[in-house]
Amino acid sequence: MAKAKITDDPCPFGPVMDILFARWTSHILWALTEHGRLRFSELRALLPGVTPKVLTERLRKLERDGLVTRTYHAEVPPRVEYEATELAATLEPVLLQLTDWAARHLPEVRSAQRRYDDAEEPSRQ
Repeated sequence: MAKAKITDDPCPFGPVMDILFARWTSHILWALTEHGRLRFSELRALLPGVTPKVLTERLRKLERDGLVTRTYHAEVPPRVEYEATELAATLEPVLLQLTDWAARHLPEVRSAQRRYDDAEEPSRQ
């Protein structure tokens, strides 16, 4: 059975990597998947280091991509909540696999990085 051609990209999952692994995007999706519907301030508290500007930009991009919904409540003061969509929920098994891989293999990666960094080969410069 022939596989559908998604794009002309030589890496068939490259476009997905661009969506999911842009700075802070995976963090936002993980937080919304783990904690459910959150207000902007609650989400920001879960992601120390992200600026309000970047968080706003990423949330808008994720909303555009169909992975996050934004609900505006017209009350005083106004309330806005963000939630992972059903489409985003389909990524949970993938994110869990990445989490498992990281738990099992990041020590090996860190060790390889140290060996590489400690090697003093002039040919690498």
